[in-house]
Amino acid sequence: MRVLLIGSGGREHALAVGLAADPSVDFLAAAPGNPGIAQVAELHEVKATDPAAVAALAVELAADLVVVGPEAPLVAGVADAVRAKGIACFGPSAAAAQLEGSKAFANEVMAAAGVPTARSYACTTPDEVGRALDDFGAPYVVKNDGLAAGKGVVVTDDRAAAEQHAADCGKVVIEEFLPGPEVSLFVVTDGTAAVPLMPAQDFKRLADGDEGPNTGGMGAYAPLAWAPDDLVPRVLAETVEPTLAEMRRRGTPFAGLLYVGLALTPDGPKVIEFNARFGDPETQVVLALLETPLAGLLNAAATGTLAQLPPLRWRDGAAITVVVASQNYPGTPRTGDVIEGAEVPGVIHAGTARRDDGALISAGGRVLSVTATGPDLAAARDAAYALVDGVRLDGAQFRTDIALGAVEGRIKL
Repeated sequence: MRVLLIGSGGREHALAVGLAADPSVDFLAAAPGNPGIAQVAELHEVKATDPAAVAALAVELAADLVVVGPEAPLVAGVADAVRAKGIACFGPSAAAAQLEGSKAFANEVMAAAGVPTARSYACTTPDEVGRALDDFGAPYVVKNDGLAAGKGVVVTDDRAAAEQHAADCGKVVIEEFLPGPEVSLFVVTDGTAAVPLMPAQDFKRLADGDEGPNTGGMGAYAPLAWAPDDLVPRVLAETVEPTLAEMRRRGTPFAGLLYVGLALTPDGPKVIEFNARFGDPETQVVLALLETPLAGLLNAAATGTLAQLPPLRWRDGAAITVVVASQNYPGTPRTGDVIEGAEVPGVIHAGTARRDDGALISAGGRVLSVTATGPDLAAARDAAYALVDGVRLDGAQFRTDIALGAVEGRIKL
C-alpha cells in the first residue's frame, strides 16, 4: 500500500510511526512533514490546506490511501478533493468536518441526536454573552465557534476574562460547566460502522496541578484504570451511533476519526466537544499501545469496509507522553533554539525544523511529545521522564505531574 500522510505536527509523527510499522505499507510519504517524520517517510513540500495541491500530489505519488492529520485541511475540503480523484482518503468531508469546524453546528447535531452534553448558547453580541454568562454562572465556559488549534476554550471563574475571550473571538458558544474527570475517546468510522480505540486522558493546562493557561495539550496517558467498565459501550450507544445516524440523515455522513471529548459527570458521560481528527497528544499514547496494523485500520474506514475488520488488538501495559514546549508557549513561542537528545525512539517531533547547518531547532509552541510505554503506568511514567531528562532545549516548559494522579490513585468518580 502506498500511503500519503498530510500534516506536520506531533500527531502526524505518531501516525507516521504507526503507518511505517504496518507490513502492508511499502511506501510512505508525508506533506509537509517534519524532521521526525523524515526518519520514516519521504517528505514533500505541499501546503496542507490546499485541496487541489494535495490531490495532485496524491495522484503524482500513485497513493492508495491519503491520511489527513490536522483539522484545518479537513475543514478546507482536502478529503473531498482527494476522493474526487478516486483515491481513498481517511478523513471526513468538509461538510462533515463542521462537527469540529463549528461548535454551534456540533451542538445542533447533538441536540437533534439526543446526545448527552452541556446546555449552551451561541452568542455574537455582548448582550447575548452577558445573558448566557448570567444563566450558567461560574465557572464560565467560553468557546470560540471556529477552529483555534486547541486553544479556543476558556474555563474561568473570572467574569471579565470570560467576557474578554468572547469579545476576542466574535462568535462564541457559552456552555454550562460539566464537572468530573475528562476523557478522550477516538472512534474510527466509515460513516456506519464504528470502532472505538482505547480511552485516554490529556492535560490542557500549562503547569503542574492544572494551573496556568489553556494549551493544546501538555501530556496524556492510557489506559484509564479508573474509568467505568461500561464507559466505551455506553458512549457508543448514547453518543457515537446517534451522531453518526444524524450525520447520515443530513446527507453528510461522517467517515474518518470522530474524537469524543467527555466529562464523566455524576449523571454519566457527557460530550464536551467533538473533533474531526485524532487528538494531540492523546494519539501518541493510544497508537503506542495499538497492535493492530494502523494502515489497514484506516484504509478499512476509508473504503467502507470497517465492519469486516477483525477486533482490534492491544499491547499490554501503559503509555504516557510528556509535551516539551518552547519558552513563552502558549503565547508567542520563542523559536530557533537548538534541540539536543530528540532524535531517539520515543521522542515525537511536533514543532521542529532543520537549520541550514543540519542542527535540529524549535519551530513551534509544542516542540516534542516524549512518549514511553511500560508494564504499568508507573513504569511508563518513569521511562517517559527519563527520556525528557535526555532532551536539551533552552527555556523548555513541561509538566512534571502527567499521570501522577492516576498512579497515586487520586482520581475519583
